[in-house]
Amino acid sequence: MRVLKNISEIASKVQASTTLQVDALYKRMKAKGIDVIGFTAGEPDFDTPDNIKEAALRAINENRTKYTPAAGIPELRSAIAKRLLTDCNIEYTPEQIVVASGAKHSIYIALQVLLNPGDEVILPAPYWVTYFDAIKMAGGVPVVIPATKEADFKITAEQLSDAVTGKTKLLILNNPSNPTGMLYDAHELRALANVCLRHDLYIMSDEVYYQFVYDGKEFTSVAALGRDIQERTIIVNGVSKTYAMTGWRIGYTASGTRLAEVMSNYLSHSTSAPSTISQIAAVEALNGPQDSVFTMRDTFLERRNYIVKRINDMNGVSCANPDGAFYVMLCIEKLIGKTLGGKLIENSDDFALVFLESGLVATVSCTGFGIDNYLRLTYAASMENIKEGMDRLEKFLGG
Repeated sequence: MRVLKNISEIASKVQASTTLQVDALYKRMKAKGIDVIGFTAGEPDFDTPDNIKEAALRAINENRTKYTPAAGIPELRSAIAKRLLTDCNIEYTPEQIVVASGAKHSIYIALQVLLNPGDEVILPAPYWVTYFDAIKMAGGVPVVIPATKEADFKITAEQLSDAVTGKTKLLILNNPSNPTGMLYDAHELRALANVCLRHDLYIMSDEVYYQFVYDGKEFTSVAALGRDIQERTIIVNGVSKTYAMTGWRIGYTASGTRLAEVMSNYLSHSTSAPSTISQIAAVEALNGPQDSVFTMRDTFLERRNYIVKRINDMNGVSCANPDGAFYVMLCIEKLIGKTLGGKLIENSDDFALVFLESGLVATVSCTGFGIDNYLRLTYAASMENIKEGMDRLEKFLGG
């Protein structure tokens, strides 16, 4: 049999997203008729608002179905710049906005454009699973800084400074964070930004959950801290979470003009622009009424309060109270070495598997997020499912 040449070493080392793997298993079980509760996918359980859907339908009926510029239609880039100014007090021109097929795609494109082989990227842990592999896909080297529970899962300026080497190119921030839900305030961001200024580092700030911040806390974009910070910051955002448009696949970056030009060029030779219809729908999302955003935020807050209380009232598990996003980190440290569902629990992977098989609840082990002994649960699920899931967790733990 003929032996073919090896495929790319970089590509062959890329691991499938653990969040999507678990969610796929959960959906297969659901398809078989098994009564499984899912806390896996980071996806609002709300419908896309009607005004946004109507804008998409109009686009179809008006035959707005042709190719667009690689970086997105001008009205969408203008709408994004306007929204960033209104919500975050940051001024960008439409030419500094680059639209891509979801925020994940925006991250990929930015890393491909920023990194040379061997460049180091500082990544606070816990981190969203895609960052780690996306860095390697661009030839970069992830340098992980553990953020502890005692520090509210946030790194300090001292930790950042200690991790910098002559090869460091970039710091990645996710604010509010997936999976922790924790929020860096303006003071903490300024301290980190000063380190980046001192060492001439870029900052990629993933802000897709910026509208979902609770308890009167205020979101600050790191790019809003001054022109000197803004010029080295790449904001990543999108419409998926804020407007319940995950399947529409519209993300974007806001950055310096030169970087935006290069990302646009890169897109022109790879995917080109996202669906024209989705782009037009996103214009309506950003420019239209924002009531649905506040409704979702209020609903998520109610759910967060419920799930946090239920977890912390149980024996053997606990969780911190997240500042934003729609996730909680279930701490199972006290269960390591115990037997549950007939299986010895040695790590969070073990717990997630046996909880799915025996407790019929799908969660995400945080080993893929750079931390063990934790599981991520989303409260972007109905209150009915949250209550049932918490009942099952309590039963699984033994009362």
